[in-house]
Amino acid sequence: GRMWAYTVAFTALPHVGGFLGWFLNRKDSSAWYEKLKKPSWCPPRRAFPVAWTMLYTSMGYASYLVWNDLGGCSSKAIVPLGLYGAQLALNWAWPPLFFGARNLNLALTDILLLDGLAIGTACSWYRINRLAALLLLPYVGWLAMATCLTIRIWRDNPEQKPGKSD
Repeated sequence: GRMWAYTVAFTALPHVGGFLGWFLNRKDSSAWYEKLKKPSWCPPRRAFPVAWTMLYTSMGYASYLVWNDLGGCSSKAIVPLGLYGAQLALNWAWPPLFFGARNLNLALTDILLLDGLAIGTACSWYRINRLAALLLLPYVGWLAMATCLTIRIWRDNPEQKPGKSD
């Protein structure tokens, strides 16, 4: 019975930061976001919660698989789960940087570091549990799109960068 609790906890964990990021930045960010110049291929706003629900669920379950295969919090788990934790922290930091602080420079730096850590996580997990690594592939793909979107918004909205006059 306890394994179910671990499965649910690991699967739910990514949603905690995702929900907090949304909750803390939900108020006046939509008007600001709508005014930004965005490329024609930008997904509609309603696609983001659906995508992130699926992505957070799959990455959370994948982290459980890795944790379980490594026998819990063992010394073998430090690097693969440390990479996961670091990328998750950067993932959770992006909405407050982008929507909360409206700091496109920091949001771009964050997502570029996040990309490297997410790829590193998937690579480290591949040797431990191939399914876990494969479950991260949609996330890495979505991050690629989100990174391109962040780069375009950063490039096309110079007035939003710190130090620029309005």
